[in-house]
Amino acid sequence: MTLCDYFSAPDDATAVAFLDAPGGPGGAGLDTVPLKGVDPVVVIARLEAVLTGCTYEEARARPRSGRLLSDPQHDEAFVVSLTDTLAEALAALPPDRLLPAATAWSATEELRLDGATPDTAAATLHALSTLAHRARTDGHHLYCRWSL
Repeated sequence: MTLCDYFSAPDDATAVAFLDAPGGPGGAGLDTVPLKGVDPVVVIARLEAVLTGCTYEEARARPRSGRLLSDPQHDEAFVVSLTDTLAEALAALPPDRLLPAATAWSATEELRLDGATPDTAAATLHALSTLAHRARTDGHHLYCRWSL
């Protein structure tokens, strides 16, 4: 299963600088949410579609959507960006929309096949929403360090 550390950083260069840090971005002191198996490209684009009302294809076409920032030749891990649209939607997610959004997200093919339930998706969504809120407060962007 892939290990995905979702984190915030002020810019792309800072995000990539901690690719090989012991303990990943969290070990380097960056605000981090570790999530196993939450793919930062497909699954996160599905989340963006749920939260913003766009299609999956529109979410994937947005600037920064799953954009590889680190060296593609790196063998063990890489860093991708998340869209600012998603970060804003996560940061602004009201508590009364969390469970309905999580229910819709857990019904997407990737999460359904992975055995996600509305409750597990809600816990993940809450963690990402909280991270995004702190990132917005700090003027940071969201990223994912993906490793095997």
